[in-house]
Amino acid sequence: MKTLEELLKERILILDGAMGTMIQGYKLEEADYRGDRFKDWPSDLKGNNDLLSLTQPQIISEIHTAYLDAGADIVETNTFNANYYGMADYGMEQDELVYELNVAAARVAREACDAATAKTPDKPRLVAGVLGPMPVTASMSKDVNNPGARDVSFDQLRAAYTVSLKGMLEGGIDIVLVETVFDTLNAKAALFAIDEYFEANNIDMPVMISGTITDASGRILTGQTPEAFWNSLRHIKPLSFGFNCALGAKELRPHVEAMSAIADCYINVHPNAGLPNAFGGFDETPEMLAEEIADWARSGFLNIVGGCCGTGPDHIRAIAEAVKEFPPRQVPDVPVACRLSGLEPCNIDENSLFVNVGERTNVTGSARFKRLILEEDYDEALSVAREQVENGAQVIDINMDEGMLDGEKAMTDFLNLIASEPDIARVPVMIDSSKWPIIEAGLKCIQGKGIVNSISLKEGEDSFIQQARLCRRYGAAIIVMAFDETGQADTHARKVEICSRAYNLLRDKLDFPPEDIIFDPNVFAVATGIEEHNNYGVDFIEATRDIKKACPHALISGGVSNVSFSFRGNNPVREAIHAVFLYHAIKAGMDMGIVNAGQ
Repeated sequence: MKTLEELLKERILILDGAMGTMIQGYKLEEADYRGDRFKDWPSDLKGNNDLLSLTQPQIISEIHTAYLDAGADIVETNTFNANYYGMADYGMEQDELVYELNVAAARVAREACDAATAKTPDKPRLVAGVLGPMPVTASMSKDVNNPGARDVSFDQLRAAYTVSLKGMLEGGIDIVLVETVFDTLNAKAALFAIDEYFEANNIDMPVMISGTITDASGRILTGQTPEAFWNSLRHIKPLSFGFNCALGAKELRPHVEAMSAIADCYINVHPNAGLPNAFGGFDETPEMLAEEIADWARSGFLNIVGGCCGTGPDHIRAIAEAVKEFPPRQVPDVPVACRLSGLEPCNIDENSLFVNVGERTNVTGSARFKRLILEEDYDEALSVAREQVENGAQVIDINMDEGMLDGEKAMTDFLNLIASEPDIARVPVMIDSSKWPIIEAGLKCIQGKGIVNSISLKEGEDSFIQQARLCRRYGAAIIVMAFDETGQADTHARKVEICSRAYNLLRDKLDFPPEDIIFDPNVFAVATGIEEHNNYGVDFIEATRDIKKACPHALISGGVSNVSFSFRGNNPVREAIHAVFLYHAIKAGMDMGIVNAGQ
């Protein structure tokens, strides 16, 4: 890691080019793919390029060496499809074989890099272990008649990525590269597997991420904009972030420029050799591609650059020559903000306007929504969510805590359906439950960066830390209730005490980003007839001011309608109370609130 960081500060590093393009040049036949070991395999194996790391390792080694000789600092393992789902087409999805493929591919790349480094010790060569996108998607349905259906689950993806990761680590990689991401939820499963395995095995290794923008819309296949994509995955603290495949350099340029300005990590890019022609080939010459890449380098966009489909050693040689005179991009100082996302980004900082969190998709707070969910009238339930977004909700709160419901199933079904509705899915989701299994079920369904509502200290520090660690691993911000082992905070002093304690635990134990900590200091009803309750509204407002001082960059949220609950049935009075409460709470530092967005 130290060597890599030093190199990245010195110059633009060169990634290799396409593996598939080079393999095609060998014109291999069925027998070549099978080798001796798989000569009696019952299904056709031609086209299984990842298998060549076992049956034709000398060819893969030659390809790596050709790229290293062309100037590559980093070579990618031949593992793009070396996973359970990629191998299923050939009947080779067994974990033992998938693991072996990844070990073999990593070792071939390791040996090639070590040999190149031995020749030029002043230029160390590194191996990036490729975790490909998988030929399945967790965010979309293949059945037009059932948009909530999924062919694969988050946990299945996570398990598959873990097998591949273990093999690559055994083979001796230096970097993990999650690449050609077309579905952010697939990538989140990969990052979960990486973080989980690294923690369990005390591994500290850099992670690179590369998405693919599929067409002129400027979005990845599952609909996210590049900034939303970045917001969803930045929790892993990647070494670098960027794009590859699908587009040529000219088409990728505006997206690379935009990402260069917002990413507080290094930028990696490996475009195709132009757009594919009518025959599926690529026409851009090394000189043409290098000219475009040189413009990126001149503009200060690049840290790591290479080639994807249609590129070969000549392209990489030309790119290396074109960028060598330009300094690497300097990582910018990005303002602190809670960076959420649905299909589009939602960034909240201390200068943002108040964020409305729509409250109507909550079975505990909306009789209509509860009825629709119990009756499984999901079309009409989706219209409730749509109305909230159309009426100005920047986040939607979804709660399925109802005794007559299977909460985990209802949360999963509803979130999967929302994913197919771009006018709803464009905003982030707040997963709201008092039951951790329901929260976790929701986190496995959203490709964006959402908010968990909520966790607290009521079951003690160990449970609190474990849940916060998992929220971070899933890539979510958290709402922390002002609730500890002795109960909910109802006074100004108790609110500040509990929130400050939780903040310090999160920062000290987990290095949890402070901007992703959102406190709910409890909005309680006033005018209940009990004298001690009369100051509840003022206590929240004053505590908000003091919590913001004690907990830098943390945000404040609350359920606004609670304050007027004593006046239920008298909407004019309730609305007046809400208006006055919000006026003072927002001035004190309240950043967001669960409200009826239409009112």
